[in-house]
Amino acid sequence: MKIVILAAGIGSRLGNPFPKPLTPLKNGKSIMQMQTDNIASRYDIDDINVVVGFKKDLIMERFPELTYVYNQFFDTTNTSKSLLKALKKHKDKSVLWFNGDVVFDEKLFDVLAPSINANQSFVAVNTSKVADEEVKYTLKNGFIDELSKTVKNGLGEAVGINFISSNDIQKFINRLEDCGDNDYFERGLELAIEKDHLQIKALDISKYNCMEIDFIEDLENANNML
Repeated sequence: MKIVILAAGIGSRLGNPFPKPLTPLKNGKSIMQMQTDNIASRYDIDDINVVVGFKKDLIMERFPELTYVYNQFFDTTNTSKSLLKALKKHKDKSVLWFNGDVVFDEKLFDVLAPSINANQSFVAVNTSKVADEEVKYTLKNGFIDELSKTVKNGLGEAVGINFISSNDIQKFINRLEDCGDNDYFERGLELAIEKDHLQIKALDISKYNCMEIDFIEDLENANNML
């Protein structure tokens, strides 16, 4: 399995003059330092690939031991194209990927591991709240059906941690290529579900702390849970 962190975006809503994954937390670590520490507690750090773009040198200098993929079109494309660049490197592997702005509890891997070991594609979800700004989902026959910010009557939120099995990755790559430049990678998952009948599990991680940092309020809430 390979691991991808999506860290190419500008993250303008938080207002930092530096990449959002480098945002400091009250425990003295950056968001990305927490991510990599948590990942390294369970997996080989050599398997981490980071997609960079905006002020990439700041991230690469801070984490020189990681492997990097550069999205040179970071200012005109969205996460569908950043993820596509990383997945093309690992077409025969399963891939676990994280949005670069997610603060999460290391114990969350206890929930993820069984599905990873079973090579079952999933989207990690939080069913305890559904906010307008977040990516929401619905189910059909027990698997993800719709997955976007515009979903009506969503059952919960996608938290920015996802897994594509080696059995499904090529179809997902094809659908990411079909996505528009401004599409989120979730659109690629929706297309693969609709057109290729991929079965993507909604994996409930609600009992563990996990938060995407989009706004100052999110950062305050994340610091409160540390």
